[in-house]
Amino acid sequence: MLSTIWIYSLVSVFAVSLISLIGVFVLKLKIEKLRKILLLLVSFSAGALLGDAFIHLLPEAVEENGFTLSLSFYILIGFLLFFVIEKFIHWHHCHLEPEHCHPHTFAYMNLFGDSVHNFIDGLIIGASYLVSIPVGIATTLAVIFHEIPQEIGDFGVMVHGGFSTKKALFMNFLTALTAIIGVVIAIVLSSHLENISGFLIPFAAGGFLYIAASDLIPELKKETKISKSILQFITFILGILVMYSLIFFE
Repeated sequence: MLSTIWIYSLVSVFAVSLISLIGVFVLKLKIEKLRKILLLLVSFSAGALLGDAFIHLLPEAVEENGFTLSLSFYILIGFLLFFVIEKFIHWHHCHLEPEHCHPHTFAYMNLFGDSVHNFIDGLIIGASYLVSIPVGIATTLAVIFHEIPQEIGDFGVMVHGGFSTKKALFMNFLTALTAIIGVVIAIVLSSHLENISGFLIPFAAGGFLYIAASDLIPELKKETKISKSILQFITFILGILVMYSLIFFE
């Protein structure tokens, strides 16, 4: 069973890492078309992350340990840690002192922030597979859906920061591989620490709730046209339904 978890986990994080190369396709799209696609991806991603948190991760955590005060704290820790990562790693340099911010410096800060973020994604994916293969697959899909718009943005930041296209793709892929380290640590720790998934699963749910509520949904609220808003709502619901459909494979 453990060997199966290793195989599924490593294949999953490698698939997630490959999303970092999506910049190749972005270059061929016009800005306006890219924006339309991104907004739909963001709404779908928000639905998928919330769906995974409420349909897979939290029910599994409650079934395993009950709805305890500790569970609530683990969710809050995940929520707060993702807030700290975004606040102090992704944005600290340029948003506090924009006049002193060099684009090249910001590009490297962005890479560091992504490395930490991808490492945590690896922890989450590894912990999800420790619960069950279907939960692991659902979480991997939720991470992939979120990574697509994020990696497009990261690629743009690095090109703006002075990287060549090839170097931006390579560095993006390199930071994405930190997810493998996260998976290895999660599975190795499970052999030494009893019920490590009892912490990591609600922690993951808290992180997903933060990303969806703080990063993705506010972007969708900027759209005021009724037709586009309806389309975003449909893709949002579709993201939830994709997560729900995975229940039938458990």
